[in-house]
Amino acid sequence: MRSWPARARSKARIEIIPMIDVMMFLLVFFVLISLNTLPALGLRVALPYSSNPTHLEVTRRVTLTLTAAGEVYLDGEKTTLEGITERLRSLARDSKLIVIISGDQSARLQPLVSVLDALKAAGVTSATIIARQE
Repeated sequence: MRSWPARARSKARIEIIPMIDVMMFLLVFFVLISLNTLPALGLRVALPYSSNPTHLEVTRRVTLTLTAAGEVYLDGEKTTLEGITERLRSLARDSKLIVIISGDQSARLQPLVSVLDALKAAGVTSATIIARQE
């Protein structure tokens, strides 16, 4: 009687590379779908007409940052006090302006007063100073 040689049994393996490929494909698919569908959530309506409509004022927020070294940043860009006045004047012409002052706790008082003078010269009527609660 003839016998066949016994095969060496190898352990079963789970290949993880194809699973990673499928997961990456699904991730890309869902990201692309969500990017296209999220802006479409608003409802389209035909607005009625008015003979005397009021326009909404667009408000823009600007952050002024004072460092401990006395440097001044306007929306993250380093600037001078004269530059602040000119930029704020141009921004205030386009829309209503809200200025938020963020300063280092060890900053001196004189740069803050100079910034407030620059705001006044630019025609900014109100400013807010950010602080942490104790």
